[in-house]
Amino acid sequence: MKKSIIDFRKMAAENKKIVYLTAYDYLTAKYQEKAGVDMILVGDSLGMVQLGYETTYPVTMEDMLSHCKAVRRGAPETFIVGDMPYMSYQISDQQAVENAGRLTKEALCDCVKLEGAGLEIAGRVRAISNVGILVMGHIGLTPQFAAELGGYKAQGRSADAAVKLIRQAKELEEAGACSILVEGVPAAVGEAITRQAGIPILGIGAGSHTHGQLLIYADMVGLYDNFTPKFVKQFAHVGQQLQEAFQEYCREVRSGSFPDDSVHTYKMSADEVEKLQRITEA
Repeated sequence: MKKSIIDFRKMAAENKKIVYLTAYDYLTAKYQEKAGVDMILVGDSLGMVQLGYETTYPVTMEDMLSHCKAVRRGAPETFIVGDMPYMSYQISDQQAVENAGRLTKEALCDCVKLEGAGLEIAGRVRAISNVGILVMGHIGLTPQFAAELGGYKAQGRSADAAVKLIRQAKELEEAGACSILVEGVPAAVGEAITRQAGIPILGIGAGSHTHGQLLIYADMVGLYDNFTPKFVKQFAHVGQQLQEAFQEYCREVRSGSFPDDSVHTYKMSADEVEKLQRITEA
Protein backbone atom coordinates (compact mmCIF):
# COMPACT_ATOMS: atom_id res chain seq x y z
CA MET A 1 0.00 0.00 0.00
CA LYS A 2 1.38 3.38 -1.03
CA LYS A 3 2.75 5.46 1.83
CA SER A 4 1.50 9.01 2.33
CA ILE A 5 3.08 12.10 3.85
CA ILE A 6 1.32 11.13 7.10
CA ASP A 7 3.19 7.82 7.04
CA PHE A 8 6.48 9.61 6.49
CA ARG A 9 5.84 11.99 9.38
CA LYS A 10 5.09 9.01 11.59
CA MET A 11 8.25 7.22 10.43
CA ALA A 12 10.31 10.32 11.22
CA ALA A 13 8.74 10.61 14.67
CA GLU A 14 9.43 6.93 15.38
CA ASN A 15 12.98 7.12 13.98
CA LYS A 16 12.19 4.65 11.21
CA LYS A 17 14.37 5.39 8.19
CA ILE A 18 12.76 6.38 4.89
CA VAL A 19 14.24 4.68 1.82
CA TYR A 20 14.42 7.06 -1.13
CA LEU A 21 15.87 6.46 -4.62
CA THR A 22 15.75 8.11 -8.01
CA ALA A 23 14.20 6.42 -11.03
CA TYR A 24 13.56 7.72 -14.52
CA ASP A 25 11.92 4.84 -16.40
CA TYR A 26 9.26 2.16 -16.15
CA LEU A 27 11.52 -0.85 -15.58
CA THR A 28 13.72 0.72 -12.91
CA ALA A 29 10.66 1.99 -11.04
CA LYS A 30 9.05 -1.45 -11.29
CA TYR A 31 12.01 -3.17 -9.64
CA GLN A 32 12.36 -0.48 -6.99
CA GLU A 33 8.72 -0.96 -6.01
CA LYS A 34 9.25 -4.72 -5.85
CA ALA A 35 12.27 -4.11 -3.60
CA GLY A 36 10.18 -2.08 -1.15
CA VAL A 37 11.53 1.44 -1.73
CA ASP A 38 9.39 3.95 0.21
CA MET A 39 9.73 6.95 -2.06
CA ILE A 40 10.96 7.56 -5.62
CA LEU A 41 12.34 10.82 -6.95
CA VAL A 42 12.12 11.45 -10.67
CA GLY A 43 14.99 13.89 -10.52
CA ASP A 44 16.16 16.40 -13.08
CA SER A 45 19.41 14.45 -12.72
CA LEU A 46 17.90 12.48 -15.61
CA GLY A 47 19.47 15.17 -17.76
CA MET A 48 22.90 13.78 -16.93
CA VAL A 49 22.27 10.06 -16.36
CA GLN A 50 19.58 9.50 -19.00
CA LEU A 51 19.85 12.25 -21.61
CA GLY A 52 23.62 12.76 -21.63
CA TYR A 53 23.78 16.46 -20.77
CA GLU A 54 26.67 17.83 -18.74
CA THR A 55 24.30 19.56 -16.28
CA THR A 56 20.65 19.52 -15.30
CA TYR A 57 19.94 22.91 -16.89
CA PRO A 58 18.67 21.69 -20.30
CA VAL A 59 15.95 19.46 -18.78
CA THR A 60 12.46 20.67 -19.73
CA MET A 61 9.01 20.24 -18.25
CA GLU A 62 8.16 17.94 -21.15
CA ASP A 63 11.16 15.77 -20.25
CA MET A 64 10.03 15.62 -16.64
CA LEU A 65 6.42 14.83 -17.52
CA SER A 66 7.42 12.00 -19.85
CA HIS A 67 9.74 10.37 -17.32
CA CYS A 68 7.38 10.90 -14.37
CA LYS A 69 4.58 9.18 -16.29
CA ALA A 70 6.84 6.22 -17.04
CA VAL A 71 7.89 5.92 -13.40
CA ARG A 72 4.29 6.11 -12.23
CA ARG A 73 3.36 3.27 -14.57
CA GLY A 74 6.22 1.21 -13.18
CA ALA A 75 5.52 1.99 -9.52
CA PRO A 76 1.79 2.61 -9.08
CA GLU A 77 1.93 1.90 -5.34
CA THR A 78 4.94 4.06 -4.46
CA PHE A 79 5.08 7.71 -3.37
CA ILE A 80 6.49 9.62 -6.36
CA VAL A 81 8.26 12.99 -6.16
CA GLY A 82 8.63 14.93 -9.40
CA ASP A 83 11.48 17.42 -9.75
CA MET A 84 10.69 20.87 -11.05
CA PRO A 85 13.37 21.59 -13.66
CA TYR A 86 15.41 24.74 -14.11
CA MET A 87 13.28 27.78 -14.99
CA SER A 88 9.99 25.98 -14.38
CA TYR A 89 9.32 27.88 -11.14
CA GLN A 90 11.79 30.75 -10.87
CA ILE A 91 9.83 33.34 -12.84
CA SER A 92 6.65 33.70 -10.80
CA ASP A 93 4.28 32.06 -8.33
CA GLN A 94 1.81 31.52 -11.17
CA GLN A 95 4.39 29.70 -13.29
CA ALA A 96 5.41 27.57 -10.29
CA VAL A 97 1.81 26.60 -9.49
CA GLU A 98 0.98 25.80 -13.12
CA ASN A 99 4.00 23.53 -13.58
CA ALA A 100 3.57 21.85 -10.20
CA GLY A 101 -0.02 21.25 -11.21
CA ARG A 102 1.08 19.58 -14.43
CA LEU A 103 3.34 17.18 -12.56
CA THR A 104 0.53 16.18 -10.20
CA LYS A 105 -2.36 16.22 -12.69
CA GLU A 106 -0.74 14.85 -15.85
CA ALA A 107 2.01 12.66 -14.40
CA LEU A 108 0.22 11.72 -11.15
CA CYS A 109 3.14 12.69 -8.91
CA ASP A 110 2.36 12.73 -5.19
CA CYS A 111 4.71 15.62 -4.49
CA VAL A 112 6.94 18.08 -6.32
CA LYS A 113 10.48 19.15 -5.39
CA LEU A 114 12.15 22.46 -6.02
CA GLU A 115 15.63 23.69 -5.22
CA GLY A 116 16.84 26.71 -3.30
CA ALA A 117 15.91 28.96 -0.41
CA GLY A 118 15.34 32.61 0.38
CA LEU A 119 12.24 34.80 0.23
CA GLU A 120 11.40 34.12 -3.43
CA ILE A 121 11.74 30.35 -3.21
CA ALA A 122 9.82 30.28 0.08
CA GLY A 123 7.11 32.23 -1.73
CA ARG A 124 6.98 29.60 -4.47
CA VAL A 125 6.71 26.83 -1.88
CA ARG A 126 3.88 28.69 -0.16
CA ALA A 127 2.01 29.32 -3.42
CA ILE A 128 2.22 25.68 -4.49
CA SER A 129 1.28 24.27 -1.08
CA ASN A 130 -1.62 26.71 -0.84
CA VAL A 131 -3.33 24.97 -3.77
CA GLY A 132 -3.00 21.60 -2.05
CA ILE A 133 0.13 20.26 -3.73
CA LEU A 134 2.81 18.71 -1.52
CA VAL A 135 6.20 20.39 -1.86
CA MET A 136 9.63 19.03 -0.94
CA GLY A 137 12.35 21.63 -0.48
CA HIS A 138 15.98 21.09 -1.45
CA ILE A 139 18.91 22.89 0.18
CA GLY A 140 22.67 22.52 0.50
CA LEU A 141 24.33 21.48 -2.73
CA THR A 142 21.65 22.51 -5.21
CA PRO A 143 22.69 21.68 -8.81
CA GLN A 144 20.40 24.31 -10.36
CA PHE A 145 22.34 26.94 -8.39
CA ALA A 146 25.79 25.41 -9.08
CA ALA A 147 27.06 28.57 -10.78
CA GLU A 148 26.18 30.61 -7.69
CA LEU A 149 27.80 28.01 -5.44
CA GLY A 150 30.99 27.91 -7.48
CA GLY A 151 30.37 24.40 -8.77
CA TYR A 152 29.28 21.08 -7.30
CA LYS A 153 30.84 21.65 -3.90
CA ALA A 154 29.89 20.53 -0.39
CA GLN A 155 28.02 23.20 1.56
CA GLY A 156 27.78 24.18 5.23
CA ARG A 157 31.41 23.47 6.07
CA SER A 158 31.71 26.39 8.48
CA ALA A 159 29.56 27.07 11.54
CA ASP A 160 28.14 30.25 9.96
CA ALA A 161 27.29 28.46 6.71
CA ALA A 162 25.67 25.65 8.68
CA VAL A 163 23.51 28.10 10.65
CA LYS A 164 22.39 29.62 7.35
CA LEU A 165 21.26 26.20 6.14
CA ILE A 166 19.38 25.55 9.37
CA ARG A 167 17.57 28.88 8.91
CA GLN A 168 16.77 28.03 5.30
CA ALA A 169 15.24 24.73 6.37
CA LYS A 170 13.07 26.52 8.94
CA GLU A 171 11.95 29.09 6.37
CA LEU A 172 10.92 26.37 3.93
CA GLU A 173 9.09 24.49 6.66
CA GLU A 174 7.22 27.64 7.69
CA ALA A 175 6.35 28.27 4.03
CA GLY A 176 4.58 24.91 3.88
CA ALA A 177 7.19 22.41 2.68
CA CYS A 178 6.14 18.88 3.65
CA SER A 179 9.74 17.67 3.72
CA ILE A 180 13.24 18.80 2.74
CA LEU A 181 16.10 17.16 0.89
CA VAL A 182 19.51 18.17 2.23
CA GLU A 183 22.41 17.51 -0.13
CA GLY A 184 26.18 17.59 0.21
CA VAL A 185 26.72 18.80 3.77
CA PRO A 186 28.78 17.48 6.73
CA ALA A 187 27.04 14.89 8.91
CA ALA A 188 26.96 17.34 11.84
CA VAL A 189 25.00 19.80 9.72
CA GLY A 190 22.55 17.15 8.53
CA GLU A 191 22.03 16.14 12.14
CA ALA A 192 21.45 19.74 13.29
CA ILE A 193 18.89 20.41 10.55
CA THR A 194 17.08 17.15 11.31
CA ARG A 195 17.05 17.77 15.06
CA GLN A 196 15.40 21.17 14.69
CA ALA A 197 12.94 20.26 11.94
CA GLY A 198 9.28 19.49 12.39
CA ILE A 199 9.03 17.72 9.02
CA PRO A 200 10.87 14.74 7.50
CA ILE A 201 14.42 15.53 6.42
CA LEU A 202 15.90 13.37 3.66
CA GLY A 203 19.61 13.33 3.05
CA ILE A 204 21.89 12.72 0.10
CA GLY A 205 25.44 13.09 1.28
CA ALA A 206 24.21 14.60 4.55
CA GLY A 207 25.23 11.89 7.01
CA SER A 208 23.34 9.17 8.84
CA HIS A 209 21.14 11.26 11.14
CA THR A 210 18.53 12.42 8.62
CA HIS A 211 15.13 10.73 8.60
CA GLY A 212 15.90 8.98 5.33
CA GLN A 213 18.47 8.49 2.60
CA LEU A 214 18.42 9.25 -1.12
CA LEU A 215 20.85 8.08 -3.78
CA ILE A 216 20.82 8.43 -7.53
CA TYR A 217 20.17 4.87 -8.60
CA ALA A 218 22.62 5.01 -11.52
CA ASP A 219 25.37 5.88 -9.04
CA MET A 220 24.56 3.20 -6.49
CA VAL A 221 24.41 0.37 -9.05
CA GLY A 222 27.56 1.47 -10.88
CA LEU A 223 25.76 2.41 -14.08
CA TYR A 224 26.83 6.07 -14.34
CA ASP A 225 30.62 6.18 -14.40
CA ASN A 226 31.35 9.76 -15.50
CA PHE A 227 32.11 10.50 -11.85
CA THR A 228 31.14 9.09 -8.46
CA PRO A 229 30.37 11.47 -5.56
CA LYS A 230 32.13 10.86 -2.25
CA PHE A 231 28.87 9.97 -0.50
CA VAL A 232 27.91 7.17 -2.90
CA LYS A 233 28.22 3.49 -2.02
CA GLN A 234 28.02 1.16 -5.00
CA PHE A 235 25.78 -1.80 -4.24
CA ALA A 236 26.31 -3.37 -7.68
CA HIS A 237 28.40 -2.93 -10.82
CA VAL A 238 25.71 -3.00 -13.47
CA GLY A 239 27.64 -0.88 -15.93
CA GLN A 240 30.48 -3.39 -16.04
CA GLN A 241 28.04 -6.30 -16.39
CA LEU A 242 26.25 -4.55 -19.26
CA GLN A 243 29.51 -3.86 -21.07
CA GLU A 244 30.60 -7.48 -20.69
CA ALA A 245 27.23 -8.71 -21.97
CA PHE A 246 27.38 -6.39 -24.99
CA GLN A 247 30.95 -7.49 -25.75
CA GLU A 248 29.97 -11.17 -25.60
CA TYR A 249 27.01 -10.49 -27.91
CA CYS A 250 29.34 -8.77 -30.39
CA ARG A 251 31.69 -11.76 -30.32
CA GLU A 252 28.96 -14.35 -30.85
CA VAL A 253 27.24 -12.49 -33.68
CA ARG A 254 30.54 -11.91 -35.49
CA SER A 255 31.62 -15.53 -35.03
CA GLY A 256 28.27 -16.89 -36.16
CA SER A 257 27.61 -18.76 -32.91
CA PHE A 258 24.50 -16.68 -32.24
CA PRO A 259 21.78 -17.34 -33.07
CA ASP A 260 21.84 -21.13 -32.83
CA ASP A 261 19.04 -22.27 -35.15
CA SER A 262 18.40 -25.35 -33.02
CA VAL A 263 17.64 -23.12 -30.01
CA HIS A 264 16.84 -19.53 -30.94
CA THR A 265 14.56 -19.83 -33.99
CA TYR A 266 10.97 -20.85 -34.67
CA LYS A 267 10.19 -24.33 -36.03
CA MET A 268 8.73 -25.28 -39.40
CA SER A 269 7.61 -28.74 -40.41
CA ALA A 270 9.74 -30.67 -42.87
CA ASP A 271 6.87 -30.75 -45.35
CA GLU A 272 6.54 -26.96 -45.25
CA VAL A 273 10.30 -26.55 -45.62
CA GLU A 274 10.23 -28.80 -48.70
CA LYS A 275 7.27 -26.89 -50.12
CA LEU A 276 9.06 -23.57 -49.54
CA GLN A 277 12.14 -24.88 -51.35
CA ARG A 278 10.07 -25.94 -54.39
CA ILE A 279 8.38 -22.55 -54.55
CA THR A 280 11.58 -20.56 -54.26
CA GLU A 281 13.42 -22.78 -56.78
CA ALA A 282 10.58 -22.31 -59.26
